[in-house]
Amino acid sequence: MKHSALPFGSPTLVMGIVNVTPDSFHDGGRHNTVDAAIEHGLRLVDEGALVLDIGGESTRPGAAEVSEAEELERVLPVLSALKRRVNVPVSVDTWKASVAEQALAAGADWINDISGGVRDPRILSVVAEAGVPYVAMHMRGTPATMQTLTEYDDLIAEVKAYFVDRLQAFEAAGGQREMLILDPGIGFAKKPSDNYTLLANLAEFRELGLPLLVGPSRKSFLKLAGGEDTADRLPGTMAAITICALAGVEVVRVHDVAETVQAVNVARRVLAGGR
Repeated sequence: MKHSALPFGSPTLVMGIVNVTPDSFHDGGRHNTVDAAIEHGLRLVDEGALVLDIGGESTRPGAAEVSEAEELERVLPVLSALKRRVNVPVSVDTWKASVAEQALAAGADWINDISGGVRDPRILSVVAEAGVPYVAMHMRGTPATMQTLTEYDDLIAEVKAYFVDRLQAFEAAGGQREMLILDPGIGFAKKPSDNYTLLANLAEFRELGLPLLVGPSRKSFLKLAGGEDTADRLPGTMAAITICALAGVEVVRVHDVAETVQAVNVARRVLAGGR
């Protein structure tokens, strides 16, 4: 089966989130049927998403793991339907090699792995064999335990070292360097202030010469800026997105696509000197 990928460049690509889950932190249950998830994905593309990311397992802090069978039951019908109806790459958000394998067989174009291949190392060879873009995110532990693992001696240095390790593991599994995308893991095993440190130091990660994906959308670190509830965090999200776009981040993963496209376009014009 032919898989598609987008070239990176300006402006920053907007990845729209399609959560087929009852318990995701912002939109859990809103799109928890096949039809609702498909319609949501189509709407995100209409709003300007250049990648869709389908998830069948919540990764919010404290979330419990779901079975492989349940994850596939949630994801595959939505993936198959969207692949028939959209002309943008469709990613699947999973850390399980078997789920990735079946999603790729069903046409998934990217794999987005919150564990970077640490929890299920076989996923690296699965993705490498398929030759598709692979997002390796930084985290510690699991969603159920990660917020007990937030102490760092040097956050930026430790995240960079993790990325180097994940690159080496990916290449050892047969992956091509140019297919690896790095995600510093906003909100995953991080204290609220750590997430601002990550955003302030995106240039450090760019030194690795690999594309970056950042997902600040509606996350709890925005409470420090006044966004107490997820419904109140759109302005803070747009500020974070603008920081990412001005830093040259290749992909931003968001719930609110139309607003993000506008923010990215403002940043693009600024970077182009107003043109």
